[in-house]
Amino acid sequence: MTTPRENMLKIFRHETPAWLPVTGHCDPYNQPNREGMDPALAAALGEVHWGDTSTVTFSRYLGLDIMDWFGMPAMRITRRNVVAERTTEGDVITIVWHTPKGDLREVIQICREANGAVSSNMTEHLVKGPEDLPAFVAIFEDEVIELDAEGVRRTRERRELIGDGGLILGAMDGTPLGMMFRIYSGVAALAYLWVDAPAALHDCFAVMEANYLQRLKIGVQSDIDVVVGVDDTSTTAISPAMFEACNLDLTDARVDAAHAAGKLYFHHSCGLIRDLLPLYRRTKMDAVHAFTEPPLGNATVAQGRKALGDRITIMAGVNQLAGPMGDRAAVRESIRQMIREGEPWDHFILGLAAYPNRTMEETRFVVECCRECGGNVP
Repeated sequence: MTTPRENMLKIFRHETPAWLPVTGHCDPYNQPNREGMDPALAAALGEVHWGDTSTVTFSRYLGLDIMDWFGMPAMRITRRNVVAERTTEGDVITIVWHTPKGDLREVIQICREANGAVSSNMTEHLVKGPEDLPAFVAIFEDEVIELDAEGVRRTRERRELIGDGGLILGAMDGTPLGMMFRIYSGVAALAYLWVDAPAALHDCFAVMEANYLQRLKIGVQSDIDVVVGVDDTSTTAISPAMFEACNLDLTDARVDAAHAAGKLYFHHSCGLIRDLLPLYRRTKMDAVHAFTEPPLGNATVAQGRKALGDRITIMAGVNQLAGPMGDRAAVRESIRQMIREGEPWDHFILGLAAYPNRTMEETRFVVECCRECGGNVP
């Protein structure tokens, strides 16, 4: 009998799977509402944290295939001269970075919802202008990246927990361009840097990516199955011309390093990516992770297949949980349409994230719709 793990791996060999994989996902941002939840599941989930076993628990409860967003604990980072001074007041975290080239400060606001969801918002970015780039670069230059035996052991334990139920995803930082707009500078400061200090910005990117590539090459020395570059790329922040200028060769270098270690490489980019898809096609990436359909995104599965070709797998989010669900027949039909567009599923997978605004009954309904069209796990 084909296992869920082997069934998913067939897709990346461009073979037709025995059933359409429907993978689950749970994290602090994406977790099910506890209202009406089975007490045993609520106890098993507990307080959800990044890298914990919540995705495995959530997926198994709903009979989903497992794609565990685990990370790369096999990599240990220490610093020689740079010191990060962290203070917390309530739900506000302030970090001051003391570097040989000066100090930088960032502020993070933690947001807690009544339904249990936890998110964070960067209220002050580390890089505010060209004058901050030397100190920012010094942070990356100061790092010592090593293999961590304890992290290797933890990854092996997660592999044993999942068994043949699915794959382990080794999430890593996105491209330097993506990390700047999302984490380090914000969109506005990045726009000014792009125009006012292009040479310094691109030099900064080179240092960042040398660091990231070193992390990747160490992180793949573990039992992860997939490297995921968490770029969150979107044309609301990165234009196709910007992506083309900075990220094509960079992505291929990452893919080459992952493939050399026997791993797959996914590019995580939820959002408005329609005009980026032809550029993705020019890279060696194995999959577009969290492909987002309208109305949250701007490309249907059919449009994605046409733009990406038959080599790159679309991992489409089942985003019906995010929209109105009053008309269950309409929800079912929209899922059926998405699955039809993904046929014959030899480079197509569905990803179902938990939504804090949805009960488990609503979540189970959407799972059943997916299985009706995509086939049940034997």
